[in-house]
Amino acid sequence: MLRRLLALLAFLLLIAVMVRWVEPRFVFYPLRGEQRTPAGVVADWESIDIPTEDGERLRAWWLGHPDAPADVIYFHGNGGNLSLWLPVYAGIHAQGYNVLGVDYRGYGASTGSPTEDGLYADARAVLAHHAARGAHRRRVVYWGRSLGGVVAAYAARHQAPDALILEATFPDKAAVLRRHLLLRALNVFATYQLPTARFLDDVRVPVLVMHGDADTVIPFELGQEVYERIAGPKQFIRLPGLDHNAILGPDDEVYWRPLRAFIAGGA
Repeated sequence: MLRRLLALLAFLLLIAVMVRWVEPRFVFYPLRGEQRTPAGVVADWESIDIPTEDGERLRAWWLGHPDAPADVIYFHGNGGNLSLWLPVYAGIHAQGYNVLGVDYRGYGASTGSPTEDGLYADARAVLAHHAARGAHRRRVVYWGRSLGGVVAAYAARHQAPDALILEATFPDKAAVLRRHLLLRALNVFATYQLPTARFLDDVRVPVLVMHGDADTVIPFELGQEVYERIAGPKQFIRLPGLDHNAILGPDDEVYWRPLRAFIAGGA
């Protein structure tokens, strides 16, 4: 009996080790390097290296705009790098806003390897950098997409912006795994939480939640769950027919008109 118990414990320990080894590879899909920059797309831009409290350096881009009414600090999803997300930054910039985009540790030209705790340290570093720029007269908006929604929600709890935008995100990691029986069972041994909804419990600034109703990666109902957890002022925008990785152009007014109104004055 003792041998069986020890064998079971050894098996569970092996499973736990394997899950924790696989977990970051399941959550993060970084692309190293910079394949393109905003050069030729945006006239006023700069490449920045932001130091973190634990010694990493994050590559960031600042896309400036004359007389911008707001700064958008954008936290991208779990795949790619700044180069892949350039069309998104350029689209926001085309609406007249300054944009600060950043690659998490292990992404693009940033040093280190991605972890959940690392995401939050990266968010703190980005907020400290933005504060040091002295941009106190403009509105500040955090915008997080997919995994970036977790980071943006954490950032809003850490240092309140004027408004928060969450696009195609989820309440927590367990909710994403809800439809997958095996992954849900293995999640017992995992360490990552990615608790967007829990972070939002402490956020009282206006929040805009956007979600495509054809999202095949993060189901539409998860965006609704995020919205329901928000206690403060909030809005929800349903994006008809949009899948998870759809990127709308700068002239798509169905998308941008409510965004501009929200950024201008919140919920």
